[in-house]
Amino acid sequence: MKEKPKIWVWLRPLKNYTPELYNRLFIKMKQSGVDAILPEIYNSWGAHYQSSRHKVLDNWLETILPLANGQNLEVHGWMWSMPNNQEEYVENHRDWYVVNALGEPAYQKPAYVGYYKFMCPNHEDVRQFVSANVAEISAIEGLSGVHLDYIRFPDVILPPALQPKYNIIQDREYPQYDYCYCDRCVEKFKNQSGINIREVDDPVKNKDWKIFRQNSVTELVNNYLVPEARQAGRMITAAVFPNWENVRQKWFDWDLDAFLPMLYAKFYNGGDEWLKENIEKEVASIRQHQQINSGLFVNSYDQDTFKSAIRTSLDAGANGIALFDASALKDEHYSVLKKLYNK
Repeated sequence: MKEKPKIWVWLRPLKNYTPELYNRLFIKMKQSGVDAILPEIYNSWGAHYQSSRHKVLDNWLETILPLANGQNLEVHGWMWSMPNNQEEYVENHRDWYVVNALGEPAYQKPAYVGYYKFMCPNHEDVRQFVSANVAEISAIEGLSGVHLDYIRFPDVILPPALQPKYNIIQDREYPQYDYCYCDRCVEKFKNQSGINIREVDDPVKNKDWKIFRQNSVTELVNNYLVPEARQAGRMITAAVFPNWENVRQKWFDWDLDAFLPMLYAKFYNGGDEWLKENIEKEVASIRQHQQINSGLFVNSYDQDTFKSAIRTSLDAGANGIALFDASALKDEHYSVLKKLYNK
């Protein structure tokens, strides 16, 4: 008998939800075949748990964790990785932040949206900061794993359907969105390659410079973050991009347990064929023990198209699906999941 596909659901704090409502939600999820939830417990402004490292926004995790565990749902702590919007760091650690090719630091002039205050993966203090976040979350009793989000650079090119939202056209890599040209990255790359990237006429064309930044993120993940989760006996997963080159995120080189690629087809003006092509490519790229769980943007789908996207994902080789997010799931979606679960 073929193994049941794993179903994951991203979950953010739900407004006016009481413990009783969360318990009902988790019962409904379990009855519909959901296996794992990914609650957003660190969002770069503060923590939704009793953190000793960050401003504590509330005790949300302490509320929902026993309820989810009571329904035998896996709970994977979802954390933002590279953005840091805490005032303490913006004010006192400005050298931690990425700088674009125009020399503009992200803490001062973030790309696209105000929260795109990304830190630099080549800064040793940043590496220690992010790995300590993973260590703290990994130590929480009752969690099954740690889930990394925003483990990348800012998008040098946005998905095509999102560009009109920001009133921009990105037909190539433009310097205001191209990171990181901080002193540390420039010096490190020069030591490795002999090239001062600031003196190159068109750095976008330098393949080694692209690889250098991809490797910077990979080194952070494999050498700093994975060991912290493994030491605590936790799974470690990540939300990753299908257009990985545009965020310098060569994630199939990462030593994670599972990947949740955000295959939000409409963002790329795609449909099921686009979904199929990407999953087949991703499944072929990872190691045998790793898993691909197709990330679907629930608001894009009605009952029929939701069913089709799930079928397409699984037929293309995905081990499961990951749904963004709990607040978007309606009865029609749960009905589809239930039928899948009861097959």
